[in-house]
Amino acid sequence: MKISGARTIVCSPGRNFVTLRIETDEGVHGIGDATLNGRELGVVAYLDEHVIPCLVGMDPRRIEDVWQYLYRGAYWRRGPVTMRAIAAVDMALWDIKAKMAGMPLYQLLGGKSRERVMVYGHANGADIAETSDAVARYIDLGYKAVRAQTGIPGVKDAYGVGRGALYYEPADAALPSVTGWDTAKALGEVPRLFETLRARFGFDVHLLHDGHHRYTPNEAAQLGKALEPFRLFWLEDCTAAENPEAFRTVRRHTTTPLAVGEVFNTIWDAQTLIQEQLIDYIRATVLGAGGITHLRRIADLASLYQIRTGCHGATDLSPVTMGCALHFDSWVPNFGIQEYMRHSEASDEVFPHDYRFEDGHLICGETPGHGVEIDEKLAARYPYRRAFLPVTRLADGTLWNW
Repeated sequence: MKISGARTIVCSPGRNFVTLRIETDEGVHGIGDATLNGRELGVVAYLDEHVIPCLVGMDPRRIEDVWQYLYRGAYWRRGPVTMRAIAAVDMALWDIKAKMAGMPLYQLLGGKSRERVMVYGHANGADIAETSDAVARYIDLGYKAVRAQTGIPGVKDAYGVGRGALYYEPADAALPSVTGWDTAKALGEVPRLFETLRARFGFDVHLLHDGHHRYTPNEAAQLGKALEPFRLFWLEDCTAAENPEAFRTVRRHTTTPLAVGEVFNTIWDAQTLIQEQLIDYIRATVLGAGGITHLRRIADLASLYQIRTGCHGATDLSPVTMGCALHFDSWVPNFGIQEYMRHSEASDEVFPHDYRFEDGHLICGETPGHGVEIDEKLAARYPYRRAFLPVTRLADGTLWNW
């Protein structure tokens, strides 16, 4: 059995997605997600010029060997472009192998460890009252866990305050828009948000919050300490992920559970954080961390230190990644939670899938493969449009982490 061809498909049904389709000489195909939010065409060029020509003639069943070929063989390793290209190939090859076996993907990983996967949604608002009402809507939909973000008085377009009740796309401008930030104001407002939410909803619902890499280690420690009475499920990305040593400071000063990793590309990004038990949840993704093959290694390392998975699942990952993530989540022994930021109706139509939402959980389907396909004729109706993520500046003009 040989790979007979492969091609990239770029479409924008509400936001840009890059999909890789791999064909075999036995008529079995697989698809993978290669989307890199705001830099999509960089991965397209890498795949088209440097990966696809190498794939033709390879045995698609040798998933590990292909992964090593694309990683070690490039010499210039890691990075978001390279690892997302590898992830797309990996997803497609697992899809092919599971289809050949006539099994849903989770069976090839070792079978299910659970029947359903708890997910969390995104509740946001311009102020605390609006965010509180958004949390109520998610609870009414059956969610057991909700991430809550609020606007900060006097701060322009604070992070997480989007458009739409169930989903929003922050990459929405042909050139980057500018948002604002003020750490001192956030340190005052965020604890008030969770005080309000606990007073209204009690402690039966899991609550999460995202710092989006905006706090220094000391500031993150202050925030974690202030949030302790409200028993968060986790505080995500409380300080810059590039500096794992910073989490030592945060860990010393707060018992609020910590999560990080959506920007990680390899196991080496997470090694210190895991081995020193500086976090409670690792948020690396099937797409960002080089596919199912490599994410399994990260999860296995984390399991040795009682750290659970909490895969990133925003709309910058296509339904292909979500389908793969749910098969991974259903198998992985040390599962924690799965982010579920819903795709638009147009995206769901372009990417028909067999996973479903039920009572605050997602359930992967039983279709052979990862259970997601792409309707290429429909995708062609949604051509690529350049869209950047915003940038953030402080009141004095200093560029900050978005």
